[in-house]
Amino acid sequence: MLKTALKPRWIAALLLALVLSTVFVLLSQWQFSSAQDAPPPAPSSTEQTKPLTKVFKPGVPMTADVADQMVSTSGHFLPEKQVLVEGRLQDDQPGYWVVTAFDVDGAPELEGRGGGEPVIPVARGWIKDPGQAGRAPEGQLELSGRLLPTEAPMVDREGDPYVSSLSVAALINRWDVASYSGFVVADQTLASGTPVGAASAGTALEEIQVSPQPQETPVNWLNIFYAIEWFVFAGFAFFLWWRLVADDYRRSLEDEEDDDDDGAFAYVHDDDQPIKQ
Repeated sequence: MLKTALKPRWIAALLLALVLSTVFVLLSQWQFSSAQDAPPPAPSSTEQTKPLTKVFKPGVPMTADVADQMVSTSGHFLPEKQVLVEGRLQDDQPGYWVVTAFDVDGAPELEGRGGGEPVIPVARGWIKDPGQAGRAPEGQLELSGRLLPTEAPMVDREGDPYVSSLSVAALINRWDVASYSGFVVADQTLASGTPVGAASAGTALEEIQVSPQPQETPVNWLNIFYAIEWFVFAGFAFFLWWRLVADDYRRSLEDEEDDDDDGAFAYVHDDDQPIKQ
């Protein structure tokens, strides 16, 4: 077996298997390192309120280092662009989020539906009875809250005042405006220094209870599966080389046996009949 493995062609094949297995192991390590998504920022950074226009730009997807950030901005609500998001629990009670488009001061213009300065959907508060939603406060406002990524869209009936998810893409189509690709859950809304948001005088809205997202590093199991696959491929390269060498070795043994069988017979002609010696 060793003599067969030391043939030049099988040594060359072994070197090729080593190169392939090295590449496969490196790919496996890369997949393992990619299996852990970028961890969310520490709560100490997300809980420091920062200007919305400084930390997030309209028209770009939200990344983990931006999501959950407390932000502040100024502008005004567009009261006619408002929806109720159904199926929202607060203190184990089902209800609705009241979401209104907020025109952000200083936001760069964004090409798309509506053009002009983009809006950002703002969840102004929670209500149990949809009839208590009311109109958004008007005039110039100072707003702060938690910035969150858009939710996945769900099929809703056209013209229905209720929606099943807070999907920015769906709201863009409904409101016909350009928008940020996330939304803000408001915790304070001021008009000339006076609170006009949830739980303030003259409104039935309750402040939405949202907490910082968990700080565990998420694991991408698909990447781990790919990493295991590459490791198996590395082992298979050596197995294939060994199998080819073993097959060559067995063929050589069969050839030797055939040669021995041919040499074990001699023929003496006696009345034209072969006689085994």
